[in-house]
Amino acid sequence: MKSTQVLKEEHGGIKIMLGILRTACDRLESGQAVPGTDLERILEFLKVFVDRCHHAKEEDFLFPALERTGIPREGGPIGVMLSEHVKGREFIRGMSDTAEGCSKGDRAAVEKFTFYARGYTELLLEHIEKEDEILYPMADSHLDDLVDRKLMEEFERVEEERVGHGKHEEFHRLMEELQKSYRG
Repeated sequence: MKSTQVLKEEHGGIKIMLGILRTACDRLESGQAVPGTDLERILEFLKVFVDRCHHAKEEDFLFPALERTGIPREGGPIGVMLSEHVKGREFIRGMSDTAEGCSKGDRAAVEKFTFYARGYTELLLEHIEKEDEILYPMADSHLDDLVDRKLMEEFERVEEERVGHGKHEEFHRLMEELQKSYRG
């Protein structure tokens, strides 16, 4: 399996969680309660799985490997992806700041949370499409097998050292559990 395939598979899980987040927003906007623990667990997934794991693999290993092949950071797809990662973190911060108010029924908090959550969802879905359709095929054509094997080793190290042993599997169980409650 290639390193880009690992990242694409992670995109599949991210899309599932974005669908769950979208359904949670629909419920909040219609006045239904969404348990605060669900919002906390969704946010943990976004902070840890998406940012600390997936984005770290790209930012710390894939993007520098692409730069070494001559693909520029500035003015190219790498720069765009990095700026979108930063924007995504801003949306996550906004959701985190307003999640507690949502669980207390604060309508202003719900409005802010759903604004950030919908912005994040739209950003990430477009971001994933760009990576899957443009950046990853570029990586596949520019990175040789030796570099790709090294990337796979680094990806495994990220999961163990930065995310934690077994956490990846725990997030998959969380997605399955939340899917049952948040079918869109």
